[in-house]
Amino acid sequence: MKILVATEKPFAKVAVDGIREVVENAGYELALLEKYTDKQQLLNAIADADAVIIRSDIIDAEVLDAAKNLKIVVRAGAGYDNIDLAAATAHKVVAMNTPGQNSNAVAELALGLMVMAVRNMYNGTSGTELMGKKLGIHAFGNVGRNVARIAKGFGMSIYAYDAYCPDEAMTAAGVTPVHSAEELYKTCDVVSLHIPATDETKNSINKALVGLMPKNGLLVNTARKEVINEDELIELMQERTDIKYVADVMPAADAKFRTLFADRYFATPKKMGAQTAEANINAGIAAAKQIVDFFTTGNTRFQVNK
Repeated sequence: MKILVATEKPFAKVAVDGIREVVENAGYELALLEKYTDKQQLLNAIADADAVIIRSDIIDAEVLDAAKNLKIVVRAGAGYDNIDLAAATAHKVVAMNTPGQNSNAVAELALGLMVMAVRNMYNGTSGTELMGKKLGIHAFGNVGRNVARIAKGFGMSIYAYDAYCPDEAMTAAGVTPVHSAEELYKTCDVVSLHIPATDETKNSINKALVGLMPKNGLLVNTARKEVINEDELIELMQERTDIKYVADVMPAADAKFRTLFADRYFATPKKMGAQTAEANINAGIAAAKQIVDFFTTGNTRFQVNK
């Protein structure tokens, strides 16, 4: 059984060592494809692999066509929009993610972006504090729960909207549930986005919604760029010079945002949410364990395709 780690952006050595230990202790072979520069290298490497661990690497129909032995692909991280799920299903390949492994890292970055934004991007002028502000968490999954936990230490009042999370789970975490996105944005000084990019959510964060925020509203996006309606957000920020936007996902219109809103916009040059040593190790080793578990017991708990 051959397990391939295919990472254009490699795992840290300690993570690879941990993956190797899990894989080889199970009696399987580990193959590495790191820092590859063209797709053909991936196509060649995956041809005889039974399983593959990826990060932000693209697994599409062409890759799946080349992977004659492939039975499972695991994305080391929460998001999995870099896997063509329909194609995986058509090829009878199980697709999984590793939810929760990067959650604290992303949450800490979200709070760091908040601090930077309310301090006017550290430009030397007087800013404001997070203490006493109302924080809205849009989607109360693993990352959202960690954001709530950390934000409590800042003394923020925390609200959340998640159509799929029961009120009881939010109140048990010390968070006030609201029952529509509109109510969340209307209520909160800061909104932190943690929604996935789906047909339902793409372009859903628009002028009408963000425009409901109180004066000096701050939108923080550590989710996916596709959920933002960029044209409408630019239009809103031109009309409302109090709104700020900070993101861990560089918009397609980054240059326009920077030109128009230099003092109230920031985006990381590459997605940084999971870029910590701890998250790197946790997600990689979790992926390896899920693959071994799949082959030995048939466990498909974290399967994301049907």
